[in-house]
Amino acid sequence: MNINYPGAALALALCVAMGFALGFYLRRRFFEGRISDIESYAQRIISDAQKDVVSIKKEAHLQGQDLVFRMKSEFEREMADRRLELKRQDERLSQKEESFERRTELAAQREAACSRSEADLVRREKELMTQREEVQRQESEAARKLERTAQLTAQEAKEELVRSMEDEARHEGGLLIRRAEAEAKETANRKAREILALAVKRYAGDYAAEHTISVLHLPSEDMKGRIIGREGRNIRAIEAATGVDLIVDDTPEAVILSCFSPYRREIARQALERLITDGRIHPTRIEEMVAKVSEEMDTSIREAGKEAAFDVGVHGMHHELVKLLGRLKFRTSYAQNVLQHSVEVAFLCGVMAAELGQNVKQAKRAGLLHDIGKAVDHEVEGTHGLIGAELARRYGETPAIVHAIMAHHEDVPPESVLDVLVQAADTLSGARPGARKEMIESYVKRLDDLERIAGSFSGITKTYAIQAGREVRIMVNSDLVTDDMAVVLANDICRRVEKEMAYPGQIKVTVIRETRAVSFAK
Repeated sequence: MNINYPGAALALALCVAMGFALGFYLRRRFFEGRISDIESYAQRIISDAQKDVVSIKKEAHLQGQDLVFRMKSEFEREMADRRLELKRQDERLSQKEESFERRTELAAQREAACSRSEADLVRREKELMTQREEVQRQESEAARKLERTAQLTAQEAKEELVRSMEDEARHEGGLLIRRAEAEAKETANRKAREILALAVKRYAGDYAAEHTISVLHLPSEDMKGRIIGREGRNIRAIEAATGVDLIVDDTPEAVILSCFSPYRREIARQALERLITDGRIHPTRIEEMVAKVSEEMDTSIREAGKEAAFDVGVHGMHHELVKLLGRLKFRTSYAQNVLQHSVEVAFLCGVMAAELGQNVKQAKRAGLLHDIGKAVDHEVEGTHGLIGAELARRYGETPAIVHAIMAHHEDVPPESVLDVLVQAADTLSGARPGARKEMIESYVKRLDDLERIAGSFSGITKTYAIQAGREVRIMVNSDLVTDDMAVVLANDICRRVEKEMAYPGQIKVTVIRETRAVSFAK
């Protein structure tokens, strides 16, 4: 728009100025109203804050009062508990003081009583000393009178008194022994018989007699010449390889193998049987066959040991002990097979241990291994009990088993029920009728020794060994031996027999005293 006159421009300027002024005024009024609202809102906030402060102060004051009240209550309760505890302590202290005072009074009374007793003892001791001196004086006077009356010296009278006291002591000892034996027999013998009878009844074993020779039957008489060989080379090769004596005599269609070792005898027998079946008999073939049979025998004895251990229920043994156990199959004692004997002892030990409430497995193990030393006793120095104990210790057996092996023939004294069980089972197995046999020479010698030992005591008139040497009966002079002395005599003979003789099983000693009353009618 074009403005061509000054008045219009002025009017425009005035309009603009008035617009600015009006805008400024309206803007000011707007901000003044906002400021007034803000101030009123601030006043309301301040008023509300003041009201909140008052309420918070009141609430804090109330909480403070409540806290003070609770603390005061707890303090008063704690003080009441402390006062009650102090009261109880005062009461206990009072009781202890009263008890201490009573004890002090009792101690004073006892001290006074002890003082009186001590004075009384001193007085009585003086009186006793006076009485002793008087008795000694009277004894001396009586001894002098007795010597004058009996015409014996004091030493002679003393010796006579000692002899009479010794006779009296022997008499009383015999009475005590008889009484103790009677009491023990009432229970112990009955129980022992029941246990032993039960063990024997529950085991039934067969016995086969072993000898020092084996007879090998031949298919024909011509085979003897082939066994002997040219210039005897075959028979020498057999004897050198096996360690067995081969006897070829007039026995028809048979040769005899002689050796004290059943193990070597069995190897020679099997080797010869195979050589005869094979038909090739010469030194090289003989050595090969003996070596082959020896290997098979090692396997056989190991299997025999395992079978024996399995039969009695013993497990976990070292394999070397199993092998040694199998070797007992070819070992005999008084013609009783030692492996069979060991199995039987293990079974008997188990039965008796069960009856006595002992460890059955441990008893069977000790019984099975008790003669293990016999497998090597011809190779090692010492008794088979000590050898077997060393083997058992080496291969991990327990100390109880080791000691039972050592003690079964009393190489060491028995110390436990297990030791006694093995002893009893071993004796029972060997003493069973038919279990063992002896050479006639040793049998006769044992009878002679038994009668000789029994007859060496004083007062014996006759001795008789009966029941194959398992019992000796002794007749005594009734004038020299009393009933009580007969008991002592039987025990003395038993101890002497145990010390000087070796025998299987046990020997019963019976002392017989006969009393006769003779009168004549005239």
